Amino acid sequence: MDVLERIDEAVKNNPVVVFMKGTPQLPQCGFSSRTAQALMGCGEEFAYVNVLTDPEIFQNLPRYADWPTFPQVYINGELIGGCDITLEMFENGELQTAVKEAVAATKPDAEPEA
Repeated sequence: MDVLERIDEAVKNNPVVVFMKGTPQLPQCGFSSRTAQALMGCGEEFAYVNVLTDPEIFQNLPRYADWPTFPQVYINGELIGGCDITLEMFENGELQTAVKEAVAATKPDAEPEA
């Protein structure tokens, strides 16, 4: 599978995914650490991809959504942004709402939106 297809699959198959340096439990840069903390603060599970263990993703993710830096947070298949945008959304409550809605929509008993 092509690297852009693998990235696309991770984005589309997970309601919330962060491409980061390291893991949420062991981040390898301050920006990834703060982003993971904000996502964990939303109280829902989220997927992650450690770009340091996959050189192809590390090299090609910036051209996937035309965003040059890491981390990158995607909710419902859309790029939300990096660390600064994620933290701003967390501080004003938007991130918690977006994450909870995205995760709830994937649960079997989720009500369809009107």
